[in-house]
Amino acid sequence: MNTKVIEVTNLSKTFVVKDKEAGLVGSIKSIFNNTTRNIEAVKDINFTINEGEMIGFIGPNGAGKTTTLKMLSGILYPSSGHIDVLGFRPSDRKSDFLKKISLVMGQKNQLIWDLPAIDTFNLNKETYGVSDKEYKQTMDELIEIFDIGNILNQQVRRLSLGQRMKCELVASLLYRPNILFLDEPTIGLDIVVQKKLRQFIKDINRKLGTTVILTSHYMDDVKEITNRIIIINKGTLVFDNSLDALTQKYANHKTLTITLNKEVSIEQVKLLGINVDYNYPNLSLDVDPHTVADTTAKILKLFDVDDIGISEPRLEEIVANIFEE
Repeated sequence: MNTKVIEVTNLSKTFVVKDKEAGLVGSIKSIFNNTTRNIEAVKDINFTINEGEMIGFIGPNGAGKTTTLKMLSGILYPSSGHIDVLGFRPSDRKSDFLKKISLVMGQKNQLIWDLPAIDTFNLNKETYGVSDKEYKQTMDELIEIFDIGNILNQQVRRLSLGQRMKCELVASLLYRPNILFLDEPTIGLDIVVQKKLRQFIKDINRKLGTTVILTSHYMDDVKEITNRIIIINKGTLVFDNSLDALTQKYANHKTLTITLNKEVSIEQVKLLGINVDYNYPNLSLDVDPHTVADTTAKILKLFDVDDIGISEPRLEEIVANIFEE
């Protein structure tokens, strides 16, 4: 039986912003003419997340995804609608609730700037009531994964961006939260550490049943970590389903990659598809997903083919098409 850990109903968030002309004159005018307007960051969205799910929460800049994460974690109050996270109303910020969630934001800093990172780790251990045994076990594992043993006692302000990001993640993961909100967690990390982080997130999900909600502009993060995609665009939820369902619904072509034994004319190839790339013996072209079988049969009949492959569009391309629509 699936256990709901997050339930969002008719959730909206509106920000009131003040309009002001540039310069000193504009500042003086704004004193006497206080003009404001409303910006709807999130518009009446609904979704449910079950325990242990791995969710990719994606959208372009300004889509409302980070605003939604902040409401789910209790940092922001919703303008309207209802949020239930683990039986709590997040905006109440109760201590029992905060001990069960963690929010990692690639652009934000929770480490104590003028102290070594280990001091923040020790503080979080006491704040979240982590036992000595569990703390040591988790710290040993995280230190190995992120390779930070040599920087634990360095002042945070002297760390590089990548080093600080590693320490931010350790501070958020050491008490093993039930729900992990990740907002651009791999920003500033090199490829090797990105890979290790993705594997660690999958491991804690498998071992502990941790629910993960991830936002990222790196589609590799989404493909490697998540098994369900929620897409938000201009504050509105536009897709909520599996990655396979996303591909089936929005992929407007498939790519045929062919190795030829004999040369053919480019005119023959162009009759079969679009975006043709031909440099004998290698040929690739895009075709309508509904005509792949027929087109493949034609190619095998007309051309002397050594090998043929069929691939889906890259996730980045599919998501970009959704945003453009």
